[in-house]
Amino acid sequence: MAAPAVSHLHSPFLLIPSPPRPHPPLHLRFLLPSPPPLGLRRRFPLLAAAAISTGGGGKEEAARKAEKARQLQKRVLVGVAIGVGAGGVVVAGGWVFATAVAAAVLAGSREYFELVRSTASGGVTPPPRYVSRVCSAICAVMPILTLYYGRMDVTVTFSAFVIAISLLLQRGNPRFAQLTSSVFGLFYCGYLPSFWVKLRSGLAAPALNTRIAYSWPILLGGQPHWTVGLVATLIAISSIIAADTSAFLCGRAFGRTPLTNISPKKTLEGALAGLGGCVLTTVLLSTVLRWPRSLLSATAYGILIFLGSLFGDLVESLIKRDAGVKDSGSLIPGHGGILDRVDSYVFTGALCYSFVRVALPLYGV
Repeated sequence: MAAPAVSHLHSPFLLIPSPPRPHPPLHLRFLLPSPPPLGLRRRFPLLAAAAISTGGGGKEEAARKAEKARQLQKRVLVGVAIGVGAGGVVVAGGWVFATAVAAAVLAGSREYFELVRSTASGGVTPPPRYVSRVCSAICAVMPILTLYYGRMDVTVTFSAFVIAISLLLQRGNPRFAQLTSSVFGLFYCGYLPSFWVKLRSGLAAPALNTRIAYSWPILLGGQPHWTVGLVATLIAISSIIAADTSAFLCGRAFGRTPLTNISPKKTLEGALAGLGGCVLTTVLLSTVLRWPRSLLSATAYGILIFLGSLFGDLVESLIKRDAGVKDSGSLIPGHGGILDRVDSYVFTGALCYSFVRVALPLYGV
């Protein structure tokens, strides 16, 4: 007896009859950018899903690389603009430099209290908002007072007293943790950055051996404009930039050994490269600017600059880790917040000023 004919409508594999069409070999179908045919997707769903994901992975990877390239370009352009502007501010000195430091301090203190107020900061008790505003205002005034009055001990004492009174007068139950977070913000965001003003404007001894000073235009201050404070500040800022750049590039290329658990991305190889770049920049600039005169003093100055920048970077990483955020803010395009850019400078100014005043005789001239 002949076998009964099977209708396409009752076939267990073909739900809808369709005319046959040629297909590429199975081992070549997964190389095509288009998804596999409908019949293949129904019979082999796992293989079809793998083929689709493989075809779209290249586009996603290309999109990610393009986005990284755009972010890097934006970061470089913004960084160059900030560097040029900062260089002009440092050379200008006086109230221009103090005002720029005050603006950075105000923005940084606001970011600091937002980090403290973050919901992820479980071990930190933030102060009331009006107390944080008072503290930010005091921090912004400190660089100006440092420029015109020099001494900061009275300013810091009075500021701590004002913050303590503000906390005691708040409604509710004041807590000691609120006082500690506020006073640390005063120290971290206001007191330490003010040493850059003392370094730039407080060391007024002329750098007599500086070559550039001989040809400096009289309209811009002439030779007396190039003081020890100006030369020391330029060397410090340039060395910090060299340290950060060297550590970033070498850390990405050769970094294998973690430096600390506070910042997992920092490596020992990157730190050593940053130390070398910082000391090398300090020595080269000291040769050009003829300050300090001793190679040993220039090397020690570079090592101190690197230690201050590294410690400041780690402290800011610790604050961000407790806050549970990657960046301190979004003020600077491609760079994050103001604290992300100035963290290496917070402690360095105080160390540089102390080194020049105490360790180098006659202001290092």
